[in-house]
Amino acid sequence: MSLIQLIVLAVIQGITEFLPISSSAHLILAPLAVKDWTDQGPLIDIAAHVGSLVAVLMYFRGETAMLFRGGVDTLRFKPSDDRKLFLFIAAATIPTLALAAVFVLMDITDALRSPVVIGWTSIIFGVLLWFADRTRGEREGLDRITWRDAIAIGLAQMIALIPGVSRSGITMTMARFLGMTRTESARFSMLLAIPTILALGFFAAIEIAREGAGATMSSAAIVAILSFACAYAAIAALMRLTRSISFTPFVIYRVIFGIILLAMAGSLMTG
Repeated sequence: MSLIQLIVLAVIQGITEFLPISSSAHLILAPLAVKDWTDQGPLIDIAAHVGSLVAVLMYFRGETAMLFRGGVDTLRFKPSDDRKLFLFIAAATIPTLALAAVFVLMDITDALRSPVVIGWTSIIFGVLLWFADRTRGEREGLDRITWRDAIAIGLAQMIALIPGVSRSGITMTMARFLGMTRTESARFSMLLAIPTILALGFFAAIEIAREGAGATMSSAAIVAILSFACAYAAIAALMRLTRSISFTPFVIYRVIFGIILLAMAGSLMTG
């Protein structure tokens, strides 16, 4: 892969991972948009996700420390608010991991990586985000999250295995439907990304073991560093925006993006 392709992929991953616009959709389509580009392969996917993971860990270092302490308290069977948050994140993650394992075993992921699927999911779940964002969110603070919230958001996150849905988008959508504020919806969604990204890295590592890396470690390092920088900036920007504007700009982007994809797919079928 060329340096330009590595930079573009890293920037796409870093910016879109935590915004409600689907990073997987943009990463899938990037090689299709430029004729000479090839699929980036699993090692580059891992590197991009590692950069994003470090960014969310650093930005939410206070909450990350809570999760770490909660994990320790869970092992010690010690009741605490940190333990409760850890268990909420774990409960919300398990459904997605179970379904992801099914997808891998049945080898059906590639069948969903089409522009038509991404176009429709981008539009449908963008409109759903708009409806959810009209809810008057009054619940602020991680201490106000309940088991019902964690399980509902976790079940919603399962749908994000379909490209174009957006993991952050669907979790924020469900959180808004549950009455959480935009800021709290974004915060919980990003904390939920920690185990999810780790799991994606695990599945990509399995793919590397089966098929080979497909890229050099130097290329992976470039992608990881750039992805980290872009992800950190995107997180900071989103958290500021949630305090002053709605999710409507992201909805508009998703709808336009989806329409363009469907139009392109239609022209290719008739051409």
